[in-house]
Amino acid sequence: MAGIGIQLNKIFNKNTLITSFYGIGFSIVYTIMPMLVVIFTLLAMYKVLGFQTISYTERQLFSSSILYIFIFSLLVFSLFTTVISKYQADKIFLEHYEDIRPSIYVGTVLILTCASCIAIPFYCYAILIGNISPYYVFTSYMAFLGMTLTFSSMLHNLTLKQYKQLSIYFFIGMTIAFLLSVLFRFVLDISLTYSMLLSLSIGFFIIAALGISNVLRFFPDNSHRYKEVFAYFRKYWRQMLSNFFYTLGLFIHNFIFWTKPWNLVVYSTYVSNETYDMASFLAMFTNVTATVLFITRLEMQFKDKYKNYNEAVLGGKLKTIKNYEGRMFDGLASQIFTLASLQFIISVILFFIAILLFPRMGFSGLIMDIYPLLIIAYYISILFYSELIFLYYFEDSKGAVMSGMLFVVITFLATLWTSNWNPIWYGLGFVIGALSAFTFAFFRLRWISNNYHTLVFCRDDILKNVYQEIPSALVYNRNQL
Repeated sequence: MAGIGIQLNKIFNKNTLITSFYGIGFSIVYTIMPMLVVIFTLLAMYKVLGFQTISYTERQLFSSSILYIFIFSLLVFSLFTTVISKYQADKIFLEHYEDIRPSIYVGTVLILTCASCIAIPFYCYAILIGNISPYYVFTSYMAFLGMTLTFSSMLHNLTLKQYKQLSIYFFIGMTIAFLLSVLFRFVLDISLTYSMLLSLSIGFFIIAALGISNVLRFFPDNSHRYKEVFAYFRKYWRQMLSNFFYTLGLFIHNFIFWTKPWNLVVYSTYVSNETYDMASFLAMFTNVTATVLFITRLEMQFKDKYKNYNEAVLGGKLKTIKNYEGRMFDGLASQIFTLASLQFIISVILFFIAILLFPRMGFSGLIMDIYPLLIIAYYISILFYSELIFLYYFEDSKGAVMSGMLFVVITFLATLWTSNWNPIWYGLGFVIGALSAFTFAFFRLRWISNNYHTLVFCRDDILKNVYQEIPSALVYNRNQL
């Protein structure tokens, strides 16, 4: 269960051009491959099944269904991911492996319950008001639960560093989904959109089942300490909110543009803005390499410095502690600076390639007008996410939740302000929100670096706080002798 950083260290330490390209490819395969597999599967279905031959309304219904499934399952999942991953990491560190199964069971129940509370009213509305076929709505609901479970299984496998297995499970699930879509369409003569939706639902559940079973085989014992998992949610509720706010901030600018007069409404139920959403997707995809760079460099460099400092605190000399503290924060600054510079170069290169290729692929006009500012916005938001991870490392939950809340509020207000401007400025609100959150988190980290020794050694009281009646001030009474 070694991390991806161990393999990357072995690759990059050879210091050759071939191994460098191999290392980059290795990191891409085991970090963003699941997303690429799903995208390529959808494109293959579009091509083989003849997606462009059906009516415009059917195409938009399917596209809107997939859009809602992805966005809202990610929002639900983001509310629980940080606490569950922290609980599992703590138990693995303490070698309390029997406590992992309770976290999987409790996390799955909470995620599915929250997802159902959101989805059931919406899908009932889709049947009653939108007049969408109940069987199609039910399948959409199952696809939503399947996608949510898939995210949950990804979390458990990433905690165990099962990158390779996770990519294999996605390949298996999406291959089966593609074959089933062909079977449903050409053999069973089911409608094209329903064939795709049903096959994707099955594919998501297959991925989730494979992922969860892979984790359970590592932890056969069960301590049945379910209350302890709930206690973690009470204790680390700020981490829950901060991660949810960050994810909400990534989509809230889209929600605002969904309300514009030039939006798209399908069956009086699904609301979206096809032009802005497509520009957002292209911009996010342009910056996806930043996730690869951050994850790999974090595991390769910063974790060791963080570990060395904490080990020095437990039994090292003052000089050793200060030495490791300096190295840790120097490494932190280096990670952020390197990520910013490398991703800036990559984004600029990809931007010029996109300008040349996207118009030939059918992405032109208003999409390309919106696209440039959104590239900047996603670039800054990913840098902000790296700072958010470092705040988690230093247990600054208050700073993390304040940063996330600032991201959501300013992005919301700034997008409302700029959404009526010229289309080339549509992404400016997102840029302002991401930049504000990045700046706040940056100065928060600066404050932590200047006061970290105080936060580490003075965080707890020497005497335990108790709540009871004040004892008598009388210490000695000589008359009682």
